[in-house]
Amino acid sequence: MRTPHLFVPCIVDQLYPATGLAALKLLKKLGCDPQYNSQQTCCGQPAYNAGYRDDAHIVAERFMQLFSSAEEIVSLSGSCATMIKVFYKQMDLSPSLRNIAHEIGGKTYEITDYIVNQLGITDIGVSYNGRVAYHDSCHIMRELRIVDEPRTLLQSVEGLKLIELDLADRCCGFGGLFASKFPDISTAMGEDKLASIQRAEVDIVVGCDNSCLMQLQGLADKRGMNLRTKHIVEFLGDLL
Repeated sequence: MRTPHLFVPCIVDQLYPATGLAALKLLKKLGCDPQYNSQQTCCGQPAYNAGYRDDAHIVAERFMQLFSSAEEIVSLSGSCATMIKVFYKQMDLSPSLRNIAHEIGGKTYEITDYIVNQLGITDIGVSYNGRVAYHDSCHIMRELRIVDEPRTLLQSVEGLKLIELDLADRCCGFGGLFASKFPDISTAMGEDKLASIQRAEVDIVVGCDNSCLMQLQGLADKRGMNLRTKHIVEFLGDLL
């Protein structure tokens, strides 16, 4: 039995714990024995993106210490997975830590990538009667090149009609610190995405990063727009 170690991003831990619980449920259903280290903290991405590289190194080193013995690491965020797989290697680390960063990056997977390409599962055997749109988060699509895997899992759901957004590859405007530093630009980008969702006439928008979904849901709620968003593992887990 495979024992993937679950990495729960900060936003899931603090704001969307149901996503973490759904991931445990889903991985168990798929024949895994998922592990969770309660000492885990952040991957270091917020500090890294804000330019606080020394602070990011401290957090990244702790992540590497905690997960170095894991055979497989599964992330619930394409953005965090990108930090571990791509940006750790770009840090100014000691030679020994640089080797660990490469090793950890090679065994870290975003969860839909893990299910489809590592477990070899494309159909989890559930059904849903409705129209669903998938939102491509920037890091998962542009850095990890994960585009088909989440769509494969959604298309296999019996009765589900997957609707492609006309601005599917457009950023939602969140971008972490970007939304705080440039709120007007961030909001305008989010509203473009919301307009695309409205044109698609879907029941729910599913994504692989709660941060993007929080951006879209928050803007929609502020404008009184009837929109539901949900992380893909929570969406699929609820159907089990």
